[in-house]
Amino acid sequence: MGTRITVIATMRRKSLLAVPTVCGAVLACLPIFNCWHRSAPASSGDEPAKQPVVVELFTSEGCSDCPPADTLLKSLSEKQPLKGIEILALEEHVDYWNSTKWVDPFSSADFSLRQQQYAVTLHAGDVYTPQMVVDGSSQFVGSRTREATDEIRWAAARNRGRLLLTAAPGQKEHTPSFELRLGPSSAALNSSPLDLWIAVTEKGLSSKVSGGENSGETLQHAPVVRLLHKQQSVTLPLANPIKFSVTLRKTWTPANLALVAFLADPKSHEIQAAGYAAIP
Repeated sequence: MGTRITVIATMRRKSLLAVPTVCGAVLACLPIFNCWHRSAPASSGDEPAKQPVVVELFTSEGCSDCPPADTLLKSLSEKQPLKGIEILALEEHVDYWNSTKWVDPFSSADFSLRQQQYAVTLHAGDVYTPQMVVDGSSQFVGSRTREATDEIRWAAARNRGRLLLTAAPGQKEHTPSFELRLGPSSAALNSSPLDLWIAVTEKGLSSKVSGGENSGETLQHAPVVRLLHKQQSVTLPLANPIKFSVTLRKTWTPANLALVAFLADPKSHEIQAAGYAAIP
């Protein structure tokens, strides 16, 4: 797992990957400085619907630098402050900060693996927390508000596709079904086939931490990813709606659950289209 070291304030790095780098700490910071100097292209005309942008945060209750990033994503998700943009928040808790002092109850090795894959495609060097990834195409320290809003605006200005999700008839308890279509106003997507990913999130979660770096703190979370899996490979254009079901755990609060679906390039993991729906 490697030794924990502080790279910069509000950023904690873990040496989990054998990724070839030249001066790893410098390369890990390059995407951050690049986005400071990037300005989003202007959008033209009034958009009939908000442009969805997927914002992933890799975080942990065992990391003392993570709570400000959790708070930022929670605010972005609840306030939706950017005009014409629908922020789809995915708070993913990694498991490599777990210790005998505190085990993050929302952590999963699946999220750690997903972050490692991003470290390769985004040339981020070693994984670290808190890390924010916008539409699978840019990464930066997750507590930086200005970079977050800049990158979200940039992603939205590319006018990617929009997925339309509707509840399918004949709903079963704890196993809701959905139909997915590509929105009629969606721009032409860059590649095909694409991977369809399905996420179930739960908002309103918190923890009273009794050990580790955040001992004594009550942590409030953005929508936490409860389930994330690759549903299938999709070839465009869609001839028919895609039908699928998700299995919910009885311990999850139904009123706080939501579904996020997105199409991503299987190699770069860049997200090409996304959509959101409440779970009936």
